[in-house]
Amino acid sequence: MAHPRRLRFAVELHDPLPGRSWLDSAREIEQLGYSTVFLPDHFDEGPGPLAAASAFAAVTTTLNVGLLVLDCDFRHPVVLARELATIDQISEGRLEVGLGAGWKRLDYLRSGITMDRPGIRVSRLQEHAAVLRGLWADGEFSFSGEHYQVADLDGTPAPFRPGGPPILVGGGAPRLLRWAGATADIVGVNASIHSGEIDADAALDALPDRIDQKIAWVREGAGDRFDDLELNAWLAAVELTDDPAVIEAMAALFGTDADSFSSSPLALVGSPGDVAERLVERRDRWGYSYHVIPGPQAHAMAPLVAALTGT
Repeated sequence: MAHPRRLRFAVELHDPLPGRSWLDSAREIEQLGYSTVFLPDHFDEGPGPLAAASAFAAVTTTLNVGLLVLDCDFRHPVVLARELATIDQISEGRLEVGLGAGWKRLDYLRSGITMDRPGIRVSRLQEHAAVLRGLWADGEFSFSGEHYQVADLDGTPAPFRPGGPPILVGGGAPRLLRWAGATADIVGVNASIHSGEIDADAALDALPDRIDQKIAWVREGAGDRFDDLELNAWLAAVELTDDPAVIEAMAALFGTDADSFSSSPLALVGSPGDVAERLVERRDRWGYSYHVIPGPQAHAMAPLVAALTGT
């Protein structure tokens, strides 16, 4: 077993749960036994993630609140470090910070923000993470990079957790995954989305042989710290069903066949028994122990989550 970790599960909210307010949704996800509620960072979906995370932290007691993931092109890290440290204080250490280089082309087209080539965006992400961590540490911090300059700044307030909240980095390409392995606390091993939108090429990049290669890149970057990492899977499709036709139809939407679709660790479709077996198999093969469930499937998946986590 690559990572003998206990399984845990998150819910990603783009909208409130049916018939619930935003705050009631956070409370209900906590009651259902999930570890974390995640918020996306796209201009065309979901609430403002920082405001929502702060509110969710204030109305829950055990639920982690997380950002999946903050696009580093949208906020200066000095400003963001302060906001995140405040949320970490409000939550008393229940914040998880996902960081990304940006991938969704529509975010850039509609906002007018320049979408630089991938290499520049990844370099900016790396500097962004270094500034956050530097400002979350004790004492004054200075940084001189290509994208950010910080001079003798003591980050305030201090986060609740010494050193700051855990950082999750998700990606699918070699440079980013090697760096995530060397730097992050949680690594989201995902498909590459080179086109700027989820398409058939992205679906093919989530098949088992490609995931094998991605995990190898994480290992290369992590070295001796690989066993300390938590590996995260953002599930693009989740449904409990005994109907093979449903699986075939969903596979067609992703431009692949039913067997390939079912074998991808970024999809979770089948009977409760089959789904439970796949989750354990994926942990044993790749180390995935942290799975992100789409909000509309939160209630349906809750009994299985409880059975697999002992909640």
